[in-house]
Amino acid sequence: MKKRVFAGAIAAMVVVPVTATPAETIPDFSGIWWHPSLPGPEPLASGPTSLRNMTRRKADGASDYNELVGDYSNPILKPEAAQIVKKHGELSKAGVVYPNPASQCWPEPLPFIYKNFGLQILQQPHQITMLYEQDHEVRRVRMNQAHPAVVTPSWYGDSVGYYDGDTLVIDTVGQKAGPFSMLDLYGTPYTKALHVVERYRLLDYDEAKEGLDRDTKENFHAPVGIDRTYRGKHLQVRFTVEDDGVFTTPWSATVTYGRGSTDWPETVCAENVRVYYSTDTAVPTADKPDF
Repeated sequence: MKKRVFAGAIAAMVVVPVTATPAETIPDFSGIWWHPSLPGPEPLASGPTSLRNMTRRKADGASDYNELVGDYSNPILKPEAAQIVKKHGELSKAGVVYPNPASQCWPEPLPFIYKNFGLQILQQPHQITMLYEQDHEVRRVRMNQAHPAVVTPSWYGDSVGYYDGDTLVIDTVGQKAGPFSMLDLYGTPYTKALHVVERYRLLDYDEAKEGLDRDTKENFHAPVGIDRTYRGKHLQVRFTVEDDGVFTTPWSATVTYGRGSTDWPETVCAENVRVYYSTDTAVPTADKPDF
């Protein structure tokens, strides 16, 4: 799949990594993790947090994935962003399936990329590689380095990481936008000021249960990949989003992964140049390759 070429660069804050954690104490995040929940992350119980779906299923009160109406009254949203979310919700209530990066075969930005059910982590001393189960999405995190003084925008941004005790911290800036760019399935926009910090930890089941319970309360569970009876170590990422062009304050949420299938399916988005939505699908193209 070819991709449009975007020019330009943005200034980035410089993150100074902490002293490297000794190799013998580095937590093992490797392997395949599953979070087959839709439409999004786990909103926190209190404080500034991610949007919830205002359309709920009658059976259990969880999010109705067939109708995505983001809570545009969430105080994290600036007025213009709230109107964009509201418009997307009105389209969904009218039965219009509006396009998003996943359905249009475009790269998925962080934190939209958490929509993927499967996450495979490969750990090396110099790099963390994160593979997502749908559409060959790959993120690469440079370890114990700083962002460049000037970051050229890219689809997954510039990610640098370090270990803080039992926690893997990843700092990402410089994610560029495409024609269907959004931070979640409710259509929340972002700007070049987007800054995301992720903190990954391994949790015992008793500690992970709080996040799993928030997930059950909020999301629809797809019967894919995960073993819901699994009681071993879970992987939880708590992420914080900042973008002063869109949000009134930084906000946070979690995604809690468990273990399950060790199969790694190939789920591929096929571009459709026919009329799939209300307008022709915009198939990614480029005048010249990115490499």
